Amino acid sequence: MEPVKLLALDLDGTLLNAQKELTPRTRDALYAAAEAGVEVVPTTGRFFTGMPEVIQKLPFLHYAITINGAQVYDIRENKAVSTAEIPLETALRVLDYLDGFPVIYDCYQDNWGWMTRSMQENAAAFVPIDHSLRMVRSLRTPVDELKAYLREQNRSVQKLQLFTPDDALRLGLLKDLAERFPSLSVSTSMPCNIELNDAHANKGEAIASLAAYLGLPMEATMAIGDGLNDRSMIRMAGVGVAMANAAPEILAIADETTASCDEDGAALAIERHCVPGRV
Repeated sequence: MEPVKLLALDLDGTLLNAQKELTPRTRDALYAAAEAGVEVVPTTGRFFTGMPEVIQKLPFLHYAITINGAQVYDIRENKAVSTAEIPLETALRVLDYLDGFPVIYDCYQDNWGWMTRSMQENAAAFVPIDHSLRMVRSLRTPVDELKAYLREQNRSVQKLQLFTPDDALRLGLLKDLAERFPSLSVSTSMPCNIELNDAHANKGEAIASLAAYLGLPMEATMAIGDGLNDRSMIRMAGVGVAMANAAPEILAIADETTASCDEDGAALAIERHCVPGRV
């Protein structure tokens, strides 16, 4: 087996426990992997400055895969290694369609979140998860009307996201959006959201892009995740590891399963594959 040289890690439900904490054992495993020469790469639906500070400040980070793969970000050089964004007209057509449903939505552009003011003000009725609600309130700039704002900017967007507490509606929209907008990747990372990216903005293709940039074969990559937006990287990485708390679809395609995020599952996998001499 090719030694792991690039370690891609989802955050929520994977690297972070259910309380959104980086446990001491997981933190130590990351430091040990970095010391062994492994590129540790946070791989998330968030933009870089939306990651928890404890992750942003890890001193050995060189790269991050952000916004579900819409950007591979060189942290030290403050530049994008690769991007895959949604054309403006496609984004506007999606938002026009979503206006017919009881949902709220936002977008990521220029590594930040933007949202219609009235939707942000009513977010508590649509986002039943406290942590996610705090992010919607603190990591989005309100504008009078998002579609009008995007027309003024006249540029592509990195991600669209909608929220609904109605699970039947969410599941129906997951299927319908994928059929109506085949140029987009449609996924979910929590029980109340749907995320839309360009079809080439996925974590798997982003890992492949970064591996090629670093001159590494895909066999030297490992990915650990739990949600549907981790599916592509679990499938494409040299070693794809599912958390015990992962979605059934992820458990079904993973090369192996580790313990849950509340049992240091990521640390166990890192120690097994990335840290010489660890059991």
